Amino acid sequence: MDHRQHGTASTTATNTPGRGSYENDSIDPAPRHNPFASPYGSMPASAMGSSTGVASMAPQKYFHSRRIKKGEIERPWLDRKDPKEKWVTIIPVIGIFVGLALSGFLIYEGLASVSNFKYCPILTEDFSSGLNSAVWTKEVEVGGYGNGQFEWTTNTEENSYIQDGMLYLKPTLQDAKLMETNNVINLLKTGECSSTDWNACVAVTNTTNGTVVNPVKSARLSTKKGATIKFGRVEVEAKLPAGDWLWPAIWMLPVNSTYGPWPASGEIDIMESRGNNYTYPQGGNNIVSSTLHWGPNSDEDGWYQNNVKREALHTTYAAGFHTYGLEWSEKYIFSYIDTRLLQVLYTNFDKPFWSKGDFPVSDSNGTSLVDPWSQTGRDSTPFDEDFYLILNVAVGGTNGWFDDGVHGKPWVDASPSAKKDFWDARDQWYPTWEKDGEMVVKSVTISQQSGYNGCTA
Repeated sequence: MDHRQHGTASTTATNTPGRGSYENDSIDPAPRHNPFASPYGSMPASAMGSSTGVASMAPQKYFHSRRIKKGEIERPWLDRKDPKEKWVTIIPVIGIFVGLALSGFLIYEGLASVSNFKYCPILTEDFSSGLNSAVWTKEVEVGGYGNGQFEWTTNTEENSYIQDGMLYLKPTLQDAKLMETNNVINLLKTGECSSTDWNACVAVTNTTNGTVVNPVKSARLSTKKGATIKFGRVEVEAKLPAGDWLWPAIWMLPVNSTYGPWPASGEIDIMESRGNNYTYPQGGNNIVSSTLHWGPNSDEDGWYQNNVKREALHTTYAAGFHTYGLEWSEKYIFSYIDTRLLQVLYTNFDKPFWSKGDFPVSDSNGTSLVDPWSQTGRDSTPFDEDFYLILNVAVGGTNGWFDDGVHGKPWVDASPSAKKDFWDARDQWYPTWEKDGEMVVKSVTISQQSGYNGCTA
């Protein structure tokens, strides 16, 4: 009977000379080799040459990799080329060349859009010799300049002065006595007024009805007396003021109202900004704008068609000096910051401004609107007459430059007590002026384009 069928085994031993019978002894199977064991670390002591079961002190051996010689590894992927693989290189190279070509074209187009005219110097001013009274006029008015501005522009050293070879335009608080008691500022009597308009020269404080004189004083300087151009270039290196409700500007007006009262004869705003900080929703001193004003009357002003803003990169225009420039020819006009390649406003004189404006047939009163520029036959009209430069720091105003109800604005434009309301909130806004509340002008250059006004450079 085969015992293996019952799960048992019978073993028969053969007698071996010199040894006893092993018939009744059990025999253990030989241990199996572990294929996953380390060749040295798991070996028994006997295998290491010790008869006592204690490992010998022979140095331990470690595994060392073999360096494979070049060419011994098979690389089947090199035997057969993928025809699409070349595009991994070709496409990026094409992209680089296209990018370089576009960049070159844009630079060329920017340079080709302007002409390198010859110029005659009209004014080169670094203020090292003070303020040249033959060129500069400190305008003195209290009428708000058509915008309901709150400042009284003075001719005193309090508001405009030379310091360290630079021109400062600094707004200051009005004398409290003039604000809080019945008073009259009459610049016609003193002969100081820059205007012949009574409203521009007289201001009154009436404590009964809440009327007040201008709550602040500031400065406005112009070159009308000694430096004007028709086509040319202007550059002003300046640092803008920081302070709530300040309104700095570098701009130009026509010497004569050849085509009619403002804005029919034009206005060129090289730079306008606000002194409020970057949190101001309309843009504070981190943003400047440039525009042209033109239209048959003040209600039909085409400024919005060529108004452009430029934001400072990671800084503000009150943090340092920048050059605010204008290039103006018979074919175009553009403003720029620091370099002619960084243009802000660019307007081609490629068709009449009456066509550009798309003005209505009549105004809101039913009065027909007539093209005031058609008689010249020039596309540059009204920007084809002599203009002069203005530097000023205005304050507040009721023309919408500062929106009602925004950023804690302490007055409402339509209120008859707007100036008084502004004065009453001085504890809020005046502290913001104390550190950098002035416009500082380092230099001014004005050049006449050759071929006009006797310039033959």
